[in-house]
Amino acid sequence: MSLTSLSCSFRHESDEGNRVEFADLPLDVLSPILGQLSDARDWSSCSLVNKTFNKAATPLLYRTLNSKIIRKDLVHHPASTILKRPELAQYVRRVTESGSVHRRVMDGVDQVTQDALEVLALCTSLRSFTWTNDTMTRSFTLIPFLDAIKKLPRPLEELNIRVHNDLDQQVWDELHKLSGLRKVSVWCMEGPPRVLRGWSERLGPTLTHLELGRCAGVPPTILIAVLMDLPKLESLCLKGAPASAITSILAVLPNLKFLDTEYLPSVRSRGPPQSAKQPKLESLIVRTSSADYLGPGKLWTWIHELLPGPEASLQSFSLHAFILSVMGKGRVAVPRGVMLELGRVHGTTLRQVLLGDAQLTLADIECMCEMCPQLEVLACCTVVEISKLDSVKKAIACAKYLRALTLYIVWIPALKITESKSPFTLDVARDWMLRSEDSCLRYIAVNDLYFTGKWVLDENNEDSNTQGGTEEKTESSAAKVKEGEEESGDSRRSRLKFVVTIDQPRDLWYMRFGSELGLTKA
Repeated sequence: MSLTSLSCSFRHESDEGNRVEFADLPLDVLSPILGQLSDARDWSSCSLVNKTFNKAATPLLYRTLNSKIIRKDLVHHPASTILKRPELAQYVRRVTESGSVHRRVMDGVDQVTQDALEVLALCTSLRSFTWTNDTMTRSFTLIPFLDAIKKLPRPLEELNIRVHNDLDQQVWDELHKLSGLRKVSVWCMEGPPRVLRGWSERLGPTLTHLELGRCAGVPPTILIAVLMDLPKLESLCLKGAPASAITSILAVLPNLKFLDTEYLPSVRSRGPPQSAKQPKLESLIVRTSSADYLGPGKLWTWIHELLPGPEASLQSFSLHAFILSVMGKGRVAVPRGVMLELGRVHGTTLRQVLLGDAQLTLADIECMCEMCPQLEVLACCTVVEISKLDSVKKAIACAKYLRALTLYIVWIPALKITESKSPFTLDVARDWMLRSEDSCLRYIAVNDLYFTGKWVLDENNEDSNTQGGTEEKTESSAAKVKEGEEESGDSRRSRLKFVVTIDQPRDLWYMRFGSELGLTKA
C-alpha cells in the first residue's frame, strides 16, 4: 500500500462536518496503520512529519536492513547509520546480507564487512537472517556472520540461504550447529542437493516452515527420513521431489497445512498404508509441465491422492501448468470431474482457486461457484463468444463473496465482426462489479486489462438526493428521530460514487498502438 492511498483512506468527515487529518491520529493507532506501508521511502517521509510520526515510523524504517551494490565503486550498507546511532539497532528484526558485497574481503577491502558484523552484534532482537550470493564464489565470508548470530541473546527464528554456487562444507558444518529455528529456506543452484541431512534432528523440536529448492536426485527414502524428524512442520515447499514420494511424505507430517510442490512423473512406488492419516491441507500449490496440450494424464489422480478428505479443509488451490504449444493448442483443460470432486469434498472451505492458464468451460465455472459458496478469488482461462459476454456474468452469479476475478478469455468472433477491439470495456467491468447490492467484486483482470473498483466520496456533490425517496412520517417523536437519522444516512450515502479504473501494461512489446486508455469513470 502506498502512502498516498493510505492518507486518503483515513481522511474522513465526522458528523459535525469537521475534517480529521491523518497526522492527528494518536500514537497507539498510528503505529499499526503505518505498518500497512511497505516502502521504506514512505516510512522515511512519515518520520519527518512531526515527533509523533517520527516515534511511530522509526521502528518500521529500521525493521529490515538490506545491503546492495549501487555501482561497481559504490556499496550501500545501512551499517554506517546504525553505528552513528546504536539505539536504532533495537528495532532491527530482519537482516539481508549479500555475498557480492562482502566478497571484497578477498581484495583486502573489509571495512564494510567489519561494520556489518559490529551492527549485527547490536541487533539483540534479530529474528531473521538472509544470505544471498549470485556470484561463483563459495561464500566463505558467511562464517563470521554465523559466529555473530550465535552470540546473540535470543536464538534466530528464520534463516534463508539463496546462492548460485554451493556453500563450502565448512559453512554447512557451522550451519548445522544452529538450533531453535522456526523457518529454514535453502536454495543452492549448484552442487549436491541440500535436504537438511544431519541437521533435521536438531531442528525437529521447533521447525514449522521449510523450503528446499533442489531435491532432484535425492532418493525418496532419504527425503522421507529427514522429514520424519520434523513432526511440527506446517509449511513445506519442495522442488524436484518425485511425485510418487509426495503422498508418503504427507503421511509423516500430520500438522502440515501448506504444500508447494511439483508434479514430476516417476515410477510408481508403494504408497503409504491405508491406515496412515493424511494431514488436513489448507493450501495446495502444484506446478507441472508437459509437451502435450491434453496435460499429464495422471496429474488429476495424483492431486486427488493429496486431498483425500472426507473432512473439508482446503482453502486455496493453485495450479501452475507450464506446457509447450502443440499445433496451436497450448493450454491444459481441467476435467470437470476434478472440479466436481474438489467442490464436493472442500466446497464449504475453499476460498481461492487459481488455475492460471488452465482452461475451464463456463459450465465448470458456474458449477464451481455453486459448490463453493465462500469463493473469493478465481483465476482461469475460458472460451467466450463475443456476442454472449453476459454468459460469464451469469456463471459467477452464485459467487456472493467473490472479490477478485482473473480470466484469460479466448474470444470466439461473431459472424459479423464490426471491430477488432476487446468487447470487455469499462462499462462491462462496472456492471459485473455492481451485479447485486451485496456484491464484493472489486478487481477484474481480462487478458491484458486490469479493472479496479471502489466507492469514493464525491466532494463536489453537495445535494442530498436519496435513493429511495422520502419515507412516510409518523406522529410519534421517536419515529421522527429515527426518520431523521435515516435521511442523514441517505444523505451521506448519496455523496458516494463508484469509480472503476483501468490499467494497461504499456511497457509490453506486444501492446498495439493507438489503443484507448480510459483511466477513470464514475
